Amino acid sequence: MEMQFFVKPGEDKKWYDYWKQLRLDWYISLGMTKDKLRYHDHPAEKLAHYAAEATDIEYEFPFGWGEIEGIHNRTDFDLRRHEEYSGKSMKYYDEEIKEKFTPYIIETSAGASRSFMAFLIDSYYEEEVKGEMRSVLKFHPRLAPVKAAIFPLVNKDGMPEISREIEKELRKDFKVFYDDKGAVGRRYRRQDEIGTPYCITVDTQTLTDNTVTVRDRDTMDQERISISKLRDYFFTKLR
Repeated sequence: MEMQFFVKPGEDKKWYDYWKQLRLDWYISLGMTKDKLRYHDHPAEKLAHYAAEATDIEYEFPFGWGEIEGIHNRTDFDLRRHEEYSGKSMKYYDEEIKEKFTPYIIETSAGASRSFMAFLIDSYYEEEVKGEMRSVLKFHPRLAPVKAAIFPLVNKDGMPEISREIEKELRKDFKVFYDDKGAVGRRYRRQDEIGTPYCITVDTQTLTDNTVTVRDRDTMDQERISISKLRDYFFTKLR
């Protein structure tokens, strides 16, 4: 996944440093462990012929450090060569300074499969909870494939119907999943394993006050939320 950012000659160092920091911060903003990320700056003698500066963002995989993205200052090499062989001018006229110049390019190149693997590995935890092992993917909510799961405590007393109505309403805005198979504890574990951040349970109290329990995947804490406020609650939590 590549991006080329065109800049004015003389400002390339500023923008190279900008994109270098921005791309590292992007991984951290999506929950990747900061201590497992680092830059690997390319020494001058090993730079590609087109580059003034280059660095890799590396992640510490179980098998060692590996590149997940590269950032390069490609100078004006690409456009000069294109101009040379095409015979077409690649110069840009800057209205502000009333000058033409050949832009420099700052390039970022991220590996889709490598980044996916890094996020997957970074999110995987095994921990003991009440004498049992819990496997959980602690995905950042923005990365979680399923945002919330909805459970009826039991398949009677109107709980399935209320649960289905909640599913119908939330599905308009979020990827949600309905599950009524087995004990609630087992349903929690299934959702933990696929990284679902929140589970909603319709129980006997729901029948009297229209509230449900919302369970947080990471802390396993539960709080009661009014059904009418669930949509706004998740818009806040899933940003």
